[in-house]
Amino acid sequence: MHTFEMRRWAFALADEPDAWAKGFDDSSWRTVAVPHDWSVEQDFSPSWSSGTGYLPGGVGWYRAHVPLSELGAAQGSHVRLVFDGVYKNARVWANGYHLGGRPSGYAGFSFDLTEVLSYAPDDDLVISVRVEHTDVSDSRWYNGSGITRGVRLEVHEQVRVREHGTAFTTLSADPSEATISITQVLVNDTAEHLTVRALHELRSLTSGRVHTFTTCEEVGAGASVESVITAQVPQPELWSDSAPQLYRLATTLSWVQRGVEQRARSEQTVGIRTFRFDPDLGFSINGEARDLKGVCLHEDAGSFGTAVPVTVWLRRLLKLKELGCNAVRMAHNPHAPELYALCDLLGLFVIDEAFDEWENPKNKWWQGHNVYPPRHEGYAKDFPVWHERDLAAMIDAHRNHPSIIAWSIGNEIDYPNDPYASPLYAEMTGNNDANKPAAERVYDPDRPDVRRLTTIANRLVQIVKELDPTRPVTLAAAFPELSGSTGLLDRLDLVGYNYKEHLYEADHRRYPDKPFIGSENSHGYGHWLDVVRNEYVAGQFLWTGIDYLGEARGWPIHGSPAGLLTLAGFEKHAWHLRRSWWSDAPVAYLVTRPLGDDDSGQRTFGTHPVSRDWDAAGESSVEVLCFGNGDELRLTCGGDEIPVERDEGNGYWSAVTRPRTEPLVLETRRSGRVVARDELRARGEAVRIDAATWQAPAGVVRRCADAAFELDGVVQLECILRDEHDGIARDERIVTADVEGGELLGLENGDLGDVTPYRAPWRRTLDGRLIVYVRPRGRATVRLSAPGLPDVRVECGS
Repeated sequence: MHTFEMRRWAFALADEPDAWAKGFDDSSWRTVAVPHDWSVEQDFSPSWSSGTGYLPGGVGWYRAHVPLSELGAAQGSHVRLVFDGVYKNARVWANGYHLGGRPSGYAGFSFDLTEVLSYAPDDDLVISVRVEHTDVSDSRWYNGSGITRGVRLEVHEQVRVREHGTAFTTLSADPSEATISITQVLVNDTAEHLTVRALHELRSLTSGRVHTFTTCEEVGAGASVESVITAQVPQPELWSDSAPQLYRLATTLSWVQRGVEQRARSEQTVGIRTFRFDPDLGFSINGEARDLKGVCLHEDAGSFGTAVPVTVWLRRLLKLKELGCNAVRMAHNPHAPELYALCDLLGLFVIDEAFDEWENPKNKWWQGHNVYPPRHEGYAKDFPVWHERDLAAMIDAHRNHPSIIAWSIGNEIDYPNDPYASPLYAEMTGNNDANKPAAERVYDPDRPDVRRLTTIANRLVQIVKELDPTRPVTLAAAFPELSGSTGLLDRLDLVGYNYKEHLYEADHRRYPDKPFIGSENSHGYGHWLDVVRNEYVAGQFLWTGIDYLGEARGWPIHGSPAGLLTLAGFEKHAWHLRRSWWSDAPVAYLVTRPLGDDDSGQRTFGTHPVSRDWDAAGESSVEVLCFGNGDELRLTCGGDEIPVERDEGNGYWSAVTRPRTEPLVLETRRSGRVVARDELRARGEAVRIDAATWQAPAGVVRRCADAAFELDGVVQLECILRDEHDGIARDERIVTADVEGGELLGLENGDLGDVTPYRAPWRRTLDGRLIVYVRPRGRATVRLSAPGLPDVRVECGS
């Protein structure tokens, strides 16, 4: 197989009715790099929807010109045009031939171009794509607009493995031996009956050891056949979160056609592992018990929208791994394929999720969260026709990822009166309906009956089981106290609980054969203890790991602050607190807050956000919060020890003191030895910009290369305003970036109230920090400037 990546496209943000035609003149259109999100390039405005981040949609056209001479397609080759995802309502033409479309913005899809290319009048293959995203209140979060994921042309032999036709399965495994199954659908497009030999080479990316297996199949002319081989792998190198060991599976097909031997080769990355969700013992990987320390993720990244470079995701995921995270829930739709590959490489368990709504739409907030009236746009209009194909697309594309441990068929489908209703509404607990109109908080028999959800769920479970019987099926239940009575949970292998930890104990007795997972959880310490203290709870998934655009409370706030990382990928204070619970690495971290602030245990730690302020000019006493995970924490100032008390309700230590001129020092000790140290001192005015290029660890880069996983070369400059003591400055500055020898891709500060257009080459810092994204063309120079500070020049690229 030969692949031609289609990265450069001509683009127009307008509805050009004739742009489908091969001869249409697109010379005046702007050139963009795909993946591309046009919404994030526009101005924020309160006239757009709060739910989708106050950014517009519209209609856009893309056109790409591919020289057929560069495609390398021989006579008779099978050629496919593959889209990893277009948001949304894509319609596609090749040389003016209408190939079809896809309503979903999350599903991958492809077209067979073989016949169309046989009619090509010249060397110029023209691909035209119309994208329509006019219903911008179609979601509860930001989804972007455009060809937001990769596009490629694949050239295959006439005899080949069908698209998504390989299923690699671990039947059993222990350190001495694994039994694996390789199932492939072989396609013969020739006019001859052929004997096709398949040679499978399974090469470890860790040790380089190779295991080979062969099969031989008879494939009729124009037919296909399923080939299945079961084989043993001695001393397998097992994949897990702590040791994500992978294999490269290369399949070489060979056959004789008209007396000449022909070959076709394909490769993919796989892993050998076993896992289990036990109703009493929780989750285990390769027989080892493991608490799932997970986060939910949406797929945008601030200034990139949803067209996120892989290196940006790599930096973010490594920061999540550093705090002890070992799992990700793809909320609430299938994500870009690169993200799953990174989870395989880094050792992150994945719950893959198909839908946020089924046949009826949920409330979509467009004037602020829970501000009535809502709108009811979105995927529900396409679900009745497309749900089976979209669900199958997710499973077919992702089933060989060892990181995926469950398929979720829905998120909070059972939320009351949104839109399904039940006369048992009043028996449900813990919803967030208190500020809704009275009519929304009572049973309405004219709404769709909640029992309908059971019928749909059973059908979705059946589809999943037919495609992949090896993984459990789950859903994230908003109200399991009701759904357990309507049969919605009956056929699930794993029950996900959203914010319903208080039901665990009773429901474990009620459903003794059902494994539980916290599929969406708040950040409080008590919610984590519900996992630690109850062995039968497999783990939790925090809402969320990273801030995201959309689901906004009201203008100018255009995103959700729910994450442990900001949109810029910088650690929040809560990241350090969570690390003290989740990580074995020693932690010492200090924050302060006004005395008397009532701690709610949430991300802001009460009414006033915590900070790193320690200023002797303040006359009031402050409360100091100490995050650590040692046997003992010692807090001192100027050599004087300050007594600390453990707060078991919130998972940290605290003390009350008055700020002084000397630094405040926290030491975390284990067995009497200092293993971590943090220091707070008064912060001064900014005197310089400190800019450093983020570098992926060499071992990770090497693993990506071994797995044939291409990094994109995007440079990420982490910028910090420093004071005269090299600490983070207390003031903020507008930083302007100018790039020579490359392209400025954007700046992000993580400030959800900053509505500066993302296309601007400047942005104000937040907490003294900012990140600058650059794509070098060879060697590039980035000049950073801010009022009152000396310019900084950074060389990057190769």
